[in-house]
Amino acid sequence: MTSLEVAPGRIRTPGSAAAALSNPLFRRLWLGAFASGIGTWMQSVVLGSFVYKLTQSGGHPSTYVGLIFMASLAPILLFGMVGGFLADRLRRGPWLMILQAEQGVFSLVLAAIVHWAKRPNFWALFGCVAAVGIGNALNGPAWNSVIPSVVGRRDLPGALSLNATMINGSRVIGPAIAGIMYPIVGASWIFIANAVTYAFVIVAVASVEVPDLPPPVGTRSERFLGGLNYAREHPLVRHCLTLIAMLSLVSLPFVSLFPSIAERSLHLATKSATYGWLYATFGCGAMLGSLAMGTLLTHADKRLITRWGLVGLGGMIVGFGWLGSVPPAFPLVFVLGLFYFGSTTALMTVLQSALEDNVRGRIMALWMMGFGGTVAISAPLFGLLFDYLGGRFVLTFGGLCAVALARWSKITVLSNPIDDKGPSAPRSAPPSDR
Repeated sequence: MTSLEVAPGRIRTPGSAAAALSNPLFRRLWLGAFASGIGTWMQSVVLGSFVYKLTQSGGHPSTYVGLIFMASLAPILLFGMVGGFLADRLRRGPWLMILQAEQGVFSLVLAAIVHWAKRPNFWALFGCVAAVGIGNALNGPAWNSVIPSVVGRRDLPGALSLNATMINGSRVIGPAIAGIMYPIVGASWIFIANAVTYAFVIVAVASVEVPDLPPPVGTRSERFLGGLNYAREHPLVRHCLTLIAMLSLVSLPFVSLFPSIAERSLHLATKSATYGWLYATFGCGAMLGSLAMGTLLTHADKRLITRWGLVGLGGMIVGFGWLGSVPPAFPLVFVLGLFYFGSTTALMTVLQSALEDNVRGRIMALWMMGFGGTVAISAPLFGLLFDYLGGRFVLTFGGLCAVALARWSKITVLSNPIDDKGPSAPRSAPPSDR
Protein backbone atom coordinates (compact mmCIF):
# COMPACT_ATOMS: atom_id res chain seq x y z
CA MET A 1 0.00 0.00 0.00
CA THR A 2 1.36 3.38 -0.99
CA SER A 3 1.07 6.56 1.05
CA LEU A 4 0.82 10.25 0.31
CA GLU A 5 2.88 12.71 2.34
CA VAL A 6 0.95 15.95 2.89
CA ALA A 7 3.07 17.59 5.58
CA PRO A 8 6.31 16.81 7.43
CA GLY A 9 5.72 13.87 9.70
CA ARG A 10 2.19 13.25 8.45
CA ILE A 11 1.31 10.40 6.12
CA ARG A 12 -2.07 9.99 4.44
CA THR A 13 -3.27 6.91 2.59
CA PRO A 14 -4.32 7.80 -0.98
CA GLY A 15 -8.08 7.53 -1.39
CA SER A 16 -8.76 8.05 2.30
CA ALA A 17 -10.85 10.80 3.85
CA ALA A 18 -7.73 12.15 5.59
CA ALA A 19 -5.91 12.52 2.26
CA ALA A 20 -8.84 14.39 0.70
CA LEU A 21 -9.23 16.65 3.73
CA SER A 22 -5.53 17.53 3.62
CA ASN A 23 -6.24 19.33 0.33
CA PRO A 24 -6.77 22.98 1.37
CA LEU A 25 -9.10 23.82 -1.55
CA PHE A 26 -11.34 20.85 -0.90
CA ARG A 27 -11.28 21.50 2.85
CA ARG A 28 -12.48 25.09 2.38
CA LEU A 29 -15.33 24.07 0.09
CA TRP A 30 -16.27 21.18 2.36
CA LEU A 31 -16.49 23.34 5.49
CA GLY A 32 -18.60 25.96 3.69
CA ALA A 33 -20.99 23.30 2.44
CA PHE A 34 -21.12 21.73 5.91
CA ALA A 35 -22.27 25.00 7.46
CA SER A 36 -24.88 25.48 4.74
CA GLY A 37 -26.06 21.89 5.10
CA ILE A 38 -26.80 22.45 8.79
CA GLY A 39 -29.19 25.24 7.84
CA THR A 40 -30.77 23.14 5.11
CA TRP A 41 -31.59 20.32 7.50
CA MET A 42 -32.87 22.73 10.12
CA GLN A 43 -35.33 24.02 7.54
CA SER A 44 -36.22 20.57 6.19
CA VAL A 45 -37.10 19.10 9.58
CA VAL A 46 -39.09 22.14 10.71
CA LEU A 47 -40.88 22.41 7.36
CA GLY A 48 -42.18 18.83 7.55
CA SER A 49 -43.42 19.36 11.10
CA PHE A 50 -44.93 22.78 10.24
CA VAL A 51 -46.85 21.42 7.24
CA TYR A 52 -48.10 18.40 9.20
CA LYS A 53 -49.56 20.67 11.90
CA LEU A 54 -50.86 23.20 9.36
CA THR A 55 -52.88 20.60 7.42
CA GLN A 56 -53.80 18.24 10.25
CA SER A 57 -57.26 19.72 10.81
CA GLY A 58 -58.22 19.25 7.16
CA GLY A 59 -57.32 15.56 7.08
CA HIS A 60 -54.62 13.67 5.17
CA PRO A 61 -51.62 15.55 6.63
CA SER A 62 -49.21 12.85 5.43
CA THR A 63 -50.29 13.53 1.87
CA TYR A 64 -49.46 17.22 2.27
CA VAL A 65 -46.10 16.39 3.83
CA GLY A 66 -45.43 14.20 0.79
CA LEU A 67 -46.43 17.07 -1.50
CA ILE A 68 -44.06 19.51 0.19
CA PHE A 69 -41.23 17.00 -0.22
CA MET A 70 -42.27 16.65 -3.85
CA ALA A 71 -41.91 20.43 -4.24
CA SER A 72 -38.37 20.16 -2.86
CA LEU A 73 -37.29 17.14 -4.92
CA ALA A 74 -39.30 17.26 -8.16
CA PRO A 75 -37.04 19.99 -9.62
CA ILE A 76 -34.18 17.48 -9.49
CA LEU A 77 -36.17 15.24 -11.82
CA LEU A 78 -37.32 18.08 -14.06
CA PHE A 79 -34.14 20.18 -14.23
CA GLY A 80 -31.41 17.63 -13.44
CA MET A 81 -30.27 17.19 -17.05
CA VAL A 82 -30.32 20.97 -17.55
CA GLY A 83 -28.13 21.30 -14.46
CA GLY A 84 -25.71 18.70 -15.76
CA PHE A 85 -25.53 20.39 -19.17
CA LEU A 86 -24.83 23.78 -17.60
CA ALA A 87 -22.31 22.30 -15.12
CA ASP A 88 -20.21 21.02 -18.03
CA ARG A 89 -20.56 24.28 -19.99
CA LEU A 90 -20.46 27.29 -17.60
CA ARG A 91 -17.73 28.57 -15.30
CA ARG A 92 -18.61 26.59 -12.23
CA GLY A 93 -17.40 29.04 -9.56
CA PRO A 94 -19.70 31.97 -10.46
CA TRP A 95 -22.51 29.56 -11.33
CA LEU A 96 -22.38 27.98 -7.88
CA MET A 97 -22.45 31.38 -6.17
CA ILE A 98 -25.50 32.49 -8.18
CA LEU A 99 -27.40 29.33 -7.26
CA GLN A 100 -26.57 29.65 -3.56
CA ALA A 101 -27.85 33.23 -3.58
CA GLU A 102 -31.09 32.16 -5.30
CA GLN A 103 -31.80 29.53 -2.67
CA GLY A 104 -31.08 32.00 0.11
CA VAL A 105 -33.49 34.57 -1.31
CA PHE A 106 -36.40 32.15 -1.57
CA SER A 107 -35.72 30.81 1.92
CA LEU A 108 -36.17 34.39 3.12
CA VAL A 109 -39.45 34.65 1.17
CA LEU A 110 -40.59 31.41 2.82
CA ALA A 111 -39.76 32.87 6.23
CA ALA A 112 -41.71 36.05 5.44
CA ILE A 113 -44.82 34.07 4.43
CA VAL A 114 -44.74 31.99 7.62
CA HIS A 115 -44.05 35.03 9.82
CA TRP A 116 -46.68 37.43 8.48
CA ALA A 117 -49.57 35.09 7.63
CA LYS A 118 -51.78 33.97 10.51
CA ARG A 119 -52.50 30.75 8.62
CA PRO A 120 -50.08 30.44 5.67
CA ASN A 121 -51.43 29.21 2.36
CA PHE A 122 -50.05 25.76 1.65
CA TRP A 123 -49.57 26.44 -2.05
CA ALA A 124 -47.57 29.59 -1.34
CA LEU A 125 -45.25 27.44 0.79
CA PHE A 126 -45.21 24.87 -2.00
CA GLY A 127 -44.07 27.51 -4.52
CA CYS A 128 -41.24 28.82 -2.34
CA VAL A 129 -39.99 25.32 -1.58
CA ALA A 130 -40.11 24.48 -5.31
CA ALA A 131 -38.04 27.60 -6.10
CA VAL A 132 -35.40 26.54 -3.57
CA GLY A 133 -35.55 23.05 -5.06
CA ILE A 134 -34.84 24.40 -8.55
CA GLY A 135 -31.71 26.11 -7.26
CA ASN A 136 -30.64 22.90 -5.57
CA ALA A 137 -31.33 20.86 -8.73
CA LEU A 138 -29.10 23.12 -10.82
CA ASN A 139 -26.47 23.36 -8.08
CA GLY A 140 -26.03 19.63 -7.44
CA PRO A 141 -24.38 18.53 -10.71
CA ALA A 142 -21.98 21.49 -10.65
CA TRP A 143 -21.00 20.82 -7.03
CA ASN A 144 -20.51 17.09 -7.58
CA SER A 145 -18.42 17.71 -10.69
CA VAL A 146 -16.15 20.17 -8.84
CA ILE A 147 -15.08 17.63 -6.19
CA PRO A 148 -13.09 15.33 -8.54
CA SER A 149 -11.51 18.38 -10.22
CA VAL A 150 -10.22 19.62 -6.87
CA VAL A 151 -8.95 16.39 -5.31
CA GLY A 152 -8.11 14.27 -8.36
CA ARG A 153 -9.05 10.67 -9.11
CA ARG A 154 -6.60 9.24 -6.55
CA ASP A 155 -8.33 10.78 -3.55
CA LEU A 156 -11.84 10.68 -5.01
CA PRO A 157 -13.18 7.87 -2.75
CA GLY A 158 -12.19 9.80 0.37
CA ALA A 159 -13.66 13.04 -0.99
CA LEU A 160 -16.96 11.34 -1.83
CA SER A 161 -17.05 9.79 1.62
CA LEU A 162 -16.47 13.21 3.20
CA ASN A 163 -19.10 14.80 0.98
CA ALA A 164 -21.67 12.24 2.12
CA THR A 165 -20.43 12.66 5.70
CA MET A 166 -20.98 16.40 5.38
CA ILE A 167 -24.56 15.83 4.24
CA ASN A 168 -25.26 13.50 7.12
CA GLY A 169 -23.24 15.38 9.71
CA SER A 170 -25.44 18.37 8.97
CA ARG A 171 -28.40 15.99 9.24
CA VAL A 172 -27.27 15.37 12.83
CA ILE A 173 -26.52 18.93 13.88
CA GLY A 174 -29.33 20.65 11.98
CA PRO A 175 -32.25 18.66 13.42
CA ALA A 176 -30.73 18.80 16.92
CA ILE A 177 -30.56 22.60 16.76
CA ALA A 178 -34.00 22.81 15.17
CA GLY A 179 -35.51 20.54 17.82
CA ILE A 180 -34.28 22.89 20.54
CA MET A 181 -34.97 26.20 18.79
CA TYR A 182 -38.24 25.51 16.94
CA PRO A 183 -40.46 25.54 20.05
CA ILE A 184 -38.70 28.72 21.21
CA VAL A 185 -38.36 30.92 18.09
CA GLY A 186 -40.84 29.38 15.66
CA ALA A 187 -40.51 28.28 12.05
CA SER A 188 -39.81 31.65 10.41
CA TRP A 189 -36.55 32.27 12.30
CA ILE A 190 -35.35 28.77 11.44
CA PHE A 191 -35.91 29.57 7.76
CA ILE A 192 -34.04 32.88 8.13
CA ALA A 193 -31.11 31.06 9.74
CA ASN A 194 -31.02 28.68 6.78
CA ALA A 195 -30.98 31.61 4.33
CA VAL A 196 -27.95 33.07 6.09
CA THR A 197 -25.99 29.79 5.87
CA TYR A 198 -25.93 29.91 2.06
CA ALA A 199 -23.43 32.75 2.46
CA PHE A 200 -20.87 30.26 3.82
CA VAL A 201 -20.76 28.43 0.49
CA ILE A 202 -20.58 31.70 -1.46
CA VAL A 203 -17.59 32.82 0.61
CA ALA A 204 -15.90 29.41 0.28
CA VAL A 205 -16.34 29.27 -3.51
CA ALA A 206 -15.20 32.89 -3.91
CA SER A 207 -12.03 32.17 -1.95
CA VAL A 208 -10.79 29.28 -4.12
CA GLU A 209 -9.91 28.85 -7.78
CA VAL A 210 -12.51 26.39 -9.02
CA PRO A 211 -10.99 24.55 -12.01
CA ASP A 212 -12.78 25.09 -15.31
CA LEU A 213 -13.40 22.34 -17.84
CA PRO A 214 -12.18 22.39 -21.46
CA PRO A 215 -14.69 23.91 -23.91
CA PRO A 216 -17.39 21.35 -24.82
CA VAL A 217 -17.47 19.83 -28.30
CA GLY A 218 -20.30 18.55 -30.44
CA THR A 219 -23.70 20.03 -31.18
CA ARG A 220 -25.88 21.42 -28.39
CA SER A 221 -28.17 18.40 -28.67
CA GLU A 222 -25.23 15.99 -28.42
CA ARG A 223 -23.86 17.82 -25.38
CA PHE A 224 -27.26 17.90 -23.66
CA LEU A 225 -27.84 14.19 -24.23
CA GLY A 226 -24.21 13.24 -23.65
CA GLY A 227 -24.92 11.79 -20.19
CA LEU A 228 -27.69 9.55 -21.49
CA ASN A 229 -25.53 8.40 -24.39
CA TYR A 230 -22.66 7.65 -22.04
CA ALA A 231 -24.88 5.67 -19.67
CA ARG A 232 -26.39 3.71 -22.54
CA GLU A 233 -22.95 2.69 -23.84
CA HIS A 234 -21.41 1.78 -20.44
CA PRO A 235 -23.23 -1.07 -18.64
CA LEU A 236 -21.77 -0.35 -15.18
CA VAL A 237 -22.80 3.32 -15.31
CA ARG A 238 -26.26 2.42 -16.60
CA HIS A 239 -26.76 -0.21 -13.91
CA CYS A 240 -25.67 2.07 -11.04
CA LEU A 241 -28.07 4.79 -12.21
CA THR A 242 -30.93 2.33 -12.61
CA LEU A 243 -30.30 0.81 -9.19
CA ILE A 244 -30.35 4.13 -7.32
CA ALA A 245 -33.47 5.28 -9.18
CA MET A 246 -35.39 2.10 -8.35
CA LEU A 247 -34.25 2.18 -4.72
CA SER A 248 -35.31 5.80 -4.31
CA LEU A 249 -38.66 5.21 -5.98
CA VAL A 250 -39.85 2.28 -3.87
CA SER A 251 -37.75 2.20 -0.68
CA LEU A 252 -36.58 5.69 0.30
CA PRO A 253 -39.89 7.59 0.73
CA PHE A 254 -39.64 6.66 4.42
CA VAL A 255 -37.45 9.78 4.75
CA SER A 256 -40.30 12.06 3.68
CA LEU A 257 -42.70 10.19 5.98
CA PHE A 258 -40.60 10.76 9.10
CA PRO A 259 -43.05 13.32 10.60
CA SER A 260 -46.02 11.02 9.96
CA ILE A 261 -44.27 8.00 11.46
CA ALA A 262 -43.36 10.03 14.55
CA GLU A 263 -46.87 11.41 15.09
CA ARG A 264 -48.97 8.35 14.26
CA SER A 265 -46.79 5.32 14.94
CA LEU A 266 -44.52 6.55 17.74
CA HIS A 267 -47.01 9.06 19.24
CA LEU A 268 -44.22 11.65 19.31
CA ALA A 269 -44.96 15.34 18.73
CA THR A 270 -42.88 16.66 15.86
CA LYS A 271 -42.68 20.08 17.50
CA SER A 272 -40.49 18.75 20.30
CA ALA A 273 -36.82 18.39 21.13
CA THR A 274 -37.23 14.60 21.27
CA TYR A 275 -38.25 14.51 17.61
CA GLY A 276 -35.24 16.65 16.72
CA TRP A 277 -32.95 14.26 18.57
CA LEU A 278 -34.57 11.24 16.92
CA TYR A 279 -33.92 12.71 13.47
CA ALA A 280 -30.40 13.64 14.55
CA THR A 281 -29.80 10.03 15.65
CA PHE A 282 -30.85 8.86 12.19
CA GLY A 283 -28.46 11.40 10.70
CA CYS A 284 -25.66 10.27 13.00
CA GLY A 285 -25.97 6.71 11.73
CA ALA A 286 -26.00 7.98 8.14
CA MET A 287 -22.94 10.12 8.81
CA LEU A 288 -20.95 7.21 10.24
CA GLY A 289 -22.08 4.95 7.40
CA SER A 290 -20.77 7.37 4.78
CA LEU A 291 -17.61 8.21 6.75
CA ALA A 292 -16.74 4.53 7.01
CA MET A 293 -16.41 4.39 3.20
CA GLY A 294 -13.36 6.69 3.41
CA THR A 295 -11.85 5.39 6.64
CA LEU A 296 -12.39 1.84 7.89
CA LEU A 297 -13.59 0.61 4.49
CA THR A 298 -11.35 2.68 2.22
CA HIS A 299 -10.04 -0.36 0.35
CA ALA A 300 -13.02 -2.64 0.83
CA ASP A 301 -14.96 -3.79 -2.22
CA LYS A 302 -17.67 -1.14 -2.56
CA ARG A 303 -19.71 -3.41 -4.81
CA LEU A 304 -20.20 -5.96 -2.03
CA ILE A 305 -20.86 -3.20 0.51
CA THR A 306 -23.63 -1.90 -1.75
CA ARG A 307 -25.30 -5.28 -2.05
CA TRP A 308 -25.22 -6.24 1.63
CA GLY A 309 -25.95 -2.69 2.68
CA LEU A 310 -29.23 -2.84 0.74
CA VAL A 311 -30.17 -6.03 2.55
CA GLY A 312 -29.57 -4.36 5.92
CA LEU A 313 -31.40 -1.23 4.78
CA GLY A 314 -34.45 -3.26 3.81
CA GLY A 315 -34.57 -5.01 7.15
CA MET A 316 -34.29 -1.75 9.09
CA ILE A 317 -37.05 -0.09 7.04
CA VAL A 318 -39.39 -2.96 7.84
CA GLY A 319 -38.47 -2.76 11.52
CA PHE A 320 -39.08 1.01 11.55
CA GLY A 321 -42.57 0.45 10.22
CA TRP A 322 -43.47 -1.91 13.05
CA LEU A 323 -42.28 0.24 15.93
CA GLY A 324 -44.90 1.49 18.36
CA SER A 325 -42.93 3.50 20.92
CA VAL A 326 -40.08 5.99 21.09
CA PRO A 327 -37.27 4.30 23.13
CA PRO A 328 -36.49 1.45 20.68
CA ALA A 329 -36.74 3.90 17.78
CA PHE A 330 -33.44 5.55 18.69
CA PRO A 331 -31.12 2.54 18.20
CA LEU A 332 -33.13 1.34 15.20
CA VAL A 333 -33.00 4.62 13.26
CA PHE A 334 -29.27 4.86 14.00
CA VAL A 335 -28.67 1.50 12.28
CA LEU A 336 -31.17 2.45 9.56
CA GLY A 337 -29.12 5.57 8.79
CA LEU A 338 -25.91 3.52 8.85
CA PHE A 339 -27.16 1.16 6.14
CA TYR A 340 -28.91 3.94 4.21
CA PHE A 341 -25.89 6.11 3.47
CA GLY A 342 -23.29 3.38 3.74
CA SER A 343 -24.86 1.55 0.80
CA THR A 344 -25.61 4.63 -1.30
CA THR A 345 -22.15 6.16 -0.72
CA ALA A 346 -20.55 2.87 -1.74
CA LEU A 347 -22.66 2.81 -4.91
CA MET A 348 -21.75 6.41 -5.75
CA THR A 349 -18.06 5.60 -5.28
CA VAL A 350 -18.35 2.74 -7.78
CA LEU A 351 -20.06 5.08 -10.24
CA GLN A 352 -17.79 8.13 -9.82
CA SER A 353 -14.63 6.05 -10.08
CA ALA A 354 -15.78 4.78 -13.48
CA LEU A 355 -16.46 8.20 -15.05
CA GLU A 356 -14.45 10.38 -17.37
CA ASP A 357 -14.18 14.05 -16.43
CA ASN A 358 -15.75 15.48 -19.59
CA VAL A 359 -19.11 13.84 -18.85
CA ARG A 360 -19.05 13.79 -15.05
CA GLY A 361 -21.44 16.73 -14.53
CA ARG A 362 -24.09 15.22 -16.76
CA ILE A 363 -23.82 11.76 -15.23
CA MET A 364 -24.04 13.19 -11.73
CA ALA A 365 -27.16 15.06 -12.83
CA LEU A 366 -28.66 11.69 -13.77
CA TRP A 367 -27.58 10.35 -10.36
CA MET A 368 -29.35 13.20 -8.60
CA MET A 369 -32.44 12.67 -10.73
CA GLY A 370 -32.48 9.04 -9.67
CA PHE A 371 -31.51 9.55 -6.02
CA GLY A 372 -33.67 12.55 -5.17
CA GLY A 373 -35.94 13.15 -8.13
CA THR A 374 -37.78 9.85 -8.09
CA VAL A 375 -38.72 10.37 -4.44
CA ALA A 376 -40.73 13.35 -5.68
CA ILE A 377 -42.91 10.89 -7.59
CA SER A 378 -43.39 8.38 -4.81
CA ALA A 379 -43.52 10.66 -1.73
CA PRO A 380 -47.10 11.95 -2.30
CA LEU A 381 -48.30 8.47 -3.27
CA PHE A 382 -46.73 6.82 -0.23
CA GLY A 383 -48.09 9.63 1.93
CA LEU A 384 -51.60 8.91 0.65
CA LEU A 385 -51.12 5.17 1.27
CA PHE A 386 -49.84 5.97 4.75
CA ASP A 387 -53.03 7.93 5.51
CA TYR A 388 -55.27 5.08 4.36
CA LEU A 389 -53.29 1.88 5.04
CA GLY A 390 -50.85 2.88 7.79
CA GLY A 391 -47.11 2.90 8.17
CA ARG A 392 -46.63 -0.84 8.55
CA PHE A 393 -47.84 -1.61 5.04
CA VAL A 394 -45.91 1.23 3.39
CA LEU A 395 -42.58 0.59 5.11
CA THR A 396 -42.79 -3.19 4.86
CA PHE A 397 -43.30 -2.86 1.12
CA GLY A 398 -40.36 -0.47 0.80
CA GLY A 399 -38.07 -2.65 2.90
CA LEU A 400 -38.82 -5.82 0.96
CA CYS A 401 -38.18 -3.95 -2.29
CA ALA A 402 -34.72 -2.93 -1.04
CA VAL A 403 -33.88 -6.59 -0.34
CA ALA A 404 -35.13 -7.56 -3.80
CA LEU A 405 -32.95 -4.89 -5.40
CA ALA A 406 -29.91 -6.22 -3.53
CA ARG A 407 -30.53 -9.61 -5.09
CA TRP A 408 -31.07 -8.05 -8.53
CA SER A 409 -27.93 -5.88 -8.44
CA LYS A 410 -25.24 -6.88 -10.94
CA ILE A 411 -22.48 -4.41 -10.12
CA THR A 412 -20.24 -7.24 -8.87
CA VAL A 413 -20.37 -8.71 -12.39
CA LEU A 414 -20.14 -5.50 -14.42
CA SER A 415 -16.98 -4.04 -12.82
CA ASN A 416 -13.50 -5.18 -11.90
CA PRO A 417 -12.53 -5.42 -8.22
CA ILE A 418 -11.83 -2.01 -6.73
CA ASP A 419 -8.22 -1.26 -5.94
CA ASP A 420 -6.44 1.92 -4.84
CA LYS A 421 -7.33 3.61 -8.11
CA GLY A 422 -10.98 2.60 -8.11
CA PRO A 423 -12.70 0.43 -10.70
CA SER A 424 -11.44 0.53 -14.22
CA ALA A 425 -12.64 3.62 -16.03
CA PRO A 426 -14.38 3.25 -19.37
CA ARG A 427 -11.85 3.12 -22.15
CA SER A 428 -13.43 5.75 -24.36
CA ALA A 429 -16.10 8.39 -24.35
CA PRO A 430 -19.14 8.18 -26.60
CA PRO A 431 -18.95 10.07 -29.89
CA SER A 432 -20.89 13.04 -28.51
CA ASP A 433 -18.14 13.74 -25.96
CA ARG A 434 -15.04 13.30 -28.11
